[in-house]
Amino acid sequence: MLITLKDVKKIMGGNILFEKLNLELKPGEKLGLVGRNGSGKSTIFKLITGTEDCDDGQVFIRKQAKIGYLEQIPTGHEGTVKDYLMGAFEELSVLQERMRKLEVEMLDPDKLDKALAAYGEIQNAFAEAGGYEMDAQIARTANGLHIAHLLEEPFARLSGGEKTKVGLAYVLLQQPDLLLLDEPTNHLDLSAIEWLENFLANYAGAVFIISHDQYFLDATVSRIADLEDGEVTVYTGNFTSYLKQKEAKLLQEFEAYKEQQKKIKKMKETIKRLKLWANQANPPNEGLHKRARNMERALERMEKLSRPNIDPAKMKLKLAADERSGEDVIRLESISKRFGDREVLRNIMLHVRYKERLAIVGDNGSGKSTLVKIVLGTLEADDGSIKVGSSVRVGYLPQHPLEEADPAMRMIDYFRTAISVTEAQARHMLAAFLFYGYAVFQPIGRLSGGERMRLKLAIFMHQGINLLILDEPTNHLDLESREVLEEALGRFDGTVIGISHDRHLLNTCFDQTAYLEDGSLHRHPGNYEQTKAHWKSI
Repeated sequence: MLITLKDVKKIMGGNILFEKLNLELKPGEKLGLVGRNGSGKSTIFKLITGTEDCDDGQVFIRKQAKIGYLEQIPTGHEGTVKDYLMGAFEELSVLQERMRKLEVEMLDPDKLDKALAAYGEIQNAFAEAGGYEMDAQIARTANGLHIAHLLEEPFARLSGGEKTKVGLAYVLLQQPDLLLLDEPTNHLDLSAIEWLENFLANYAGAVFIISHDQYFLDATVSRIADLEDGEVTVYTGNFTSYLKQKEAKLLQEFEAYKEQQKKIKKMKETIKRLKLWANQANPPNEGLHKRARNMERALERMEKLSRPNIDPAKMKLKLAADERSGEDVIRLESISKRFGDREVLRNIMLHVRYKERLAIVGDNGSGKSTLVKIVLGTLEADDGSIKVGSSVRVGYLPQHPLEEADPAMRMIDYFRTAISVTEAQARHMLAAFLFYGYAVFQPIGRLSGGERMRLKLAIFMHQGINLLILDEPTNHLDLESREVLEEALGRFDGTVIGISHDRHLLNTCFDQTAYLEDGSLHRHPGNYEQTKAHWKSI
């Protein structure tokens, strides 16, 4: 085994995440880790890398195994992006430095022979380890992740998303025995995701992925580890196969639970009857009493099956427009926008009508967010005009919701500033979005990405909006919450404009797709899968 977690116990913030967690990972294996937000998936990665210690149990890692893990946004590098990526070749860099020193020694006639012999050995080792391919590997990876234009940029000037992509490139270039990837698709555009899928499919080492992206898991893993209630159940096959197997397993467990409950009920009735008969006999029948006691002991010894959670709690999202908008919702005429010498948007024409579902897709930096800001009126176009239809009430769900909020502000107070209700009513409303008990009093700053997204959706549900503008809405949501969002969008009687790289959402919820490429917008009828060929031919 490459990695073994045996009887691991971990307590976080007074809550027991795991008590007897067991998991194994073989060399070269491709394993996906799924589970609800807060179930402890990232904690498992931290236990493997040693950034967290287990409270009990053991974590075994094969000797000299090299682990690559992008835990957070990389910081602290002073050179260029290319300099940073060169650091992934640590061993090769050592050999390269020794070769440089020997090249200097070879200039001295007295040291030439000895230096030449040593140089030949080191050069062979350098070549065999791929030393002469470092630049090519960096170029290949940078092109795939769409960061080639950043290679000569100072690392310190990159945005958080760009640093995350560069950090991912660094981990991939290390070619470790085990790649730990925590939601790797969150900061990637569609073409970079598809490149990463191909990279991982051909990767020789083991890959362990936390993700809620169904398409990505289907393309990259051969087993799924399902983390639920502190226990891991491993299913063979990709994500689609796992869903079918889990459903069948739950139904089987529920049938076994029902059968056992029938048996227990029957045994209890028999015990009661035996005691009644024994007491009615004159004198009391000790044999019947004995049979009743034996049956009671058998009932006590029986291993009771827990009732399977066939329908786990989900947020109750129902998006409804109090008032419908006019037929024309948004009309953009010849919109252009420049930043310095760069023309981000060029002569954009867009007409969005009532109840249309339009997805806007394109590479990172193509101008999607700029276009949305112009639609929202938070950014002014250099040329062209924008018309918003009558009675349009806009709800905007940004990629990182609540960034404008005071981190110290309590969740319930933030909710009540947007929705005018009593505290009791607010608690009831928030419970529908899985915020129970004292959780509603926690400060905004402590909320996870998924919790922030759920809170914003809870506010939308009670604002009667009729135009939803979504920017990567599924990035931080677990599978159950994604399903609820998709169902709510399907029932929503307003208009939806969405930016996303979640192919399942794009294919399920949007029947119009607009591709933003080189400043121009190309619109096609159909979802992402149906229109992808048009984009490739642009």
